[in-house]
Amino acid sequence: MKLSSLAVAVSVALGASLMAACDRGADRTTSGAGSSSGSATTSPSKSPSGSMSGSLTLALALIAAAFWAGAIPFGVLIARRRGVDIRAHGSGNIGATNVSRVLGARDGAIVLVLDALKGALPTALALALADPAAPSDARAVALTGGAAILGHCFSPFLRGRGGKGVATALGVFAVIAPALVGIAAAVFAGVLAATRVPALGSLAGSLAISIGLVAGGGGPYAALACVTTALLVYTHRTNLAKLYAGRRSR
Repeated sequence: MKLSSLAVAVSVALGASLMAACDRGADRTTSGAGSSSGSATTSPSKSPSGSMSGSLTLALALIAAAFWAGAIPFGVLIARRRGVDIRAHGSGNIGATNVSRVLGARDGAIVLVLDALKGALPTALALALADPAAPSDARAVALTGGAAILGHCFSPFLRGRGGKGVATALGVFAVIAPALVGIAAAVFAGVLAATRVPALGSLAGSLAISIGLVAGGGGPYAALACVTTALLVYTHRTNLAKLYAGRRSR
């Protein structure tokens, strides 16, 4: 099994395990609250029409669509219009940072926005269809966002290769935790100013979102943030290895 395939499998398995554990914890909390309410009974609430809690098919379709949307390699497509194979220039990465270095800030900004949107739009659609009272819907929203990130990092259009996932993750968390994304942006800017290493800034920003969501009570979104941070460490492994080697040689 290739290392990239193993990374996908581990990410999916870890994410599903964490989210299932969160759901079990939520169910125990709900059960405890119900038993402490005495003999009063309430009729079960019905899910809104079209919500994911009543349709596994809908949830799976959204997750699959998010993966394929995330897999669209906008960096490659934008560069190709300029007659450039972005994978053969600069760092070889298909993301906004390398596109900016090779083709200029304008094209880099376009790639950044498009990569963020392919995470944000599927997640926003899933969130709009979710029933706030159904824990399984929160898990489906998180899995939809995670699928978009995985699609970007391991695109079938690029034979399992892809970008580092930062911009797509930014789009996902801008939908489900916008306040924390603002904090993460400040952390990124601070670390980048101190180290001049974008990879460290990105990882620090992702870690800030993870800490914020875990401190806020956990749940599927916190699980997604933790798995995403681990995935970003994997996708930045070359950058981190070069940074470590450079420090050792001093």
